[in-house]
Amino acid sequence: MKKILVANRGEIALRVMKSIRKMGIKTVAVFSEADREAPHVRFADESVCLGPPASSQSYLLGDKIIEVSKQLGVDGIHPGYGFLSENAEFAQKVTDAGIEFIGPRPHAIRVMGDKLAAKETVKSYEIPMVPGIDEAITDVDKAMEIAKEIGFPVLIKASAGGGGKGMRVVDKEEDLEEQMKRAISEAQSAFGDGSVFIEKYVTSPRHIEIQILADKHGNVVHLFERECSIQRRHQKVVEEAPSSILSPELRHQMGEAAVNVAKSCEYVGAGTVEFLLDADLNFYFLEMNTRLQVEHPVTEWISGVDLVEEQIKIARGEKLGISQNDLKINGHSIELRVYAEDPRDNFLPSVGNLKRYRLPEGENIRVDNGFEEGMDIPIYYDPMLSKLVTYGKSREEAIQKMIEAIDHYEVEGVETTLPFGKFVCQHEAFTSGQFDTHFVKNYYTGEMLEEQYKEEAKMATIVALKAYLEDKKQLILPLKK
Repeated sequence: MKKILVANRGEIALRVMKSIRKMGIKTVAVFSEADREAPHVRFADESVCLGPPASSQSYLLGDKIIEVSKQLGVDGIHPGYGFLSENAEFAQKVTDAGIEFIGPRPHAIRVMGDKLAAKETVKSYEIPMVPGIDEAITDVDKAMEIAKEIGFPVLIKASAGGGGKGMRVVDKEEDLEEQMKRAISEAQSAFGDGSVFIEKYVTSPRHIEIQILADKHGNVVHLFERECSIQRRHQKVVEEAPSSILSPELRHQMGEAAVNVAKSCEYVGAGTVEFLLDADLNFYFLEMNTRLQVEHPVTEWISGVDLVEEQIKIARGEKLGISQNDLKINGHSIELRVYAEDPRDNFLPSVGNLKRYRLPEGENIRVDNGFEEGMDIPIYYDPMLSKLVTYGKSREEAIQKMIEAIDHYEVEGVETTLPFGKFVCQHEAFTSGQFDTHFVKNYYTGEMLEEQYKEEAKMATIVALKAYLEDKKQLILPLKK
C-alpha cells in the first residue's frame, strides 16, 4: 500500500494517520465543512471536503468516499471507529471497488453486528452465554412469558443496537410491558429495527473485553483484557488494562473464548470480544465489536503492539509477526475519555469555544487528541475531545500518573469529564478494584463533584496564602538586620 484514506475525523483520524505515516505510507483525510481547520486535515498529505457539517451529508457518504479514493489512487481505506466502521455494505463496496478495506470482511461485520446472529454463530464453540432467548421479538406477551421463565431482573436489548440504545433493565413483572414498548420504540428510532431480545440481567456485572488480532492465514491471537466497567449511560468513560480482578487462569480461559469467537466468523483484522463477568467470576459472551476500539491505547501500552500498524499489515496480506507465546503483559495502563460534557449536570454535552486548551506532557503520558486552542466544539458529532492515557509499572503508579496528568490538562470554555476522571481515580472503590458497572449509580453525584471543587479551591487558597506569607517573611527579615 502506498496511500491510505482515513474515513473518519478528530482524534482517531489523527491517531491512525500517525501510524500510517510511520510506515512510510501517504495519507488522505476527508472532512466536513465544520472540520476544515481540524488537526487531522492539516496533518494529512492530501485532504478532500465531503460536504456540510451533518455526518449524513459528509462522513456517512460511503459512495462519495469510495469515489474520492478512486480519483486519488488510494490503496486502502481505514474507517477508524463509529461512522462507517461497522457498515458491512460499505466494506463490501470498498472491496468491490478494488480497494482494501482495513478491517474485517463484510460477512464478519454482518454476523457480529446482529447480537442474535452472533450468539448463533459462536454456539458450536461452547462459549458461555447469559440465559435468555435465541430469537428477536416484538411481542409483549411472549416477552412476559420468557421473563417469568428465566426470572427477574431481566435485560431487554435491541437486536441491532449498541451504545446503550434500546436497552432496559426490568426488575419486576409489572414494569415489563412499559419498558418493552420503550425499548422497541427507541431501537426502531435509532436502528430502523425494533426487534429486541430478552436475557437474564447479571447483577453486579463487570465489563471485560478481550482484544484479538487475526490474519488472512487463519492465525489468531489475543492481547489480553481491558476493564471497561466505569460507565455512564451504558457508555465507557474510564478503561484500563489489565483488569485488577482476573487471575492468570481466568485470563487464559477468556482469551481462548475470544479467539474462538473470532474463528467462528472467520475474522480478519483487529477486533474486540466483550464479556460480562458476574460476582462469582463467571463470564458470559456479550458481543463482538468488529473494529478498532476507542480504548485500544491501553492494550498497546501493556503489550507493546501498535494495533493500527498490525491492521494495515494484515490488510496487506502479511502473516501475524507475533504468536500467543510472544505476548506478555507489561505494567498497567489507564485511559480517560475526555468528553466535552458537564459531569455536574448528568454529563450533558457542553458546547463552546476552547479558549484555553493545553495538554499534559511527560513520561508515561499519552494524549490522542483531535482539537486545538481556539477551536469550537461542533454540535454535530460525538463530544469527545481526546483520550488521556497513562502508564505505570503497577496499577497504583498508573492511577497516580493519571491524577497528575488530569491536574496538568488545562481546558477553559467548556466543561469536561476531567474532574470526573479524577473523582474515579481517587475513589476507594476504584483504587481497591472492588467496583462494577454500577459505579456511577452507587458512588457518584454531581453534588459530590461540586464538593470536590470547593475543597480543591480551599486548598489552593491555603497554599497561595502560605506562599504569600513566606515571600513576605523573606522580604522583611533582611530589613530587621
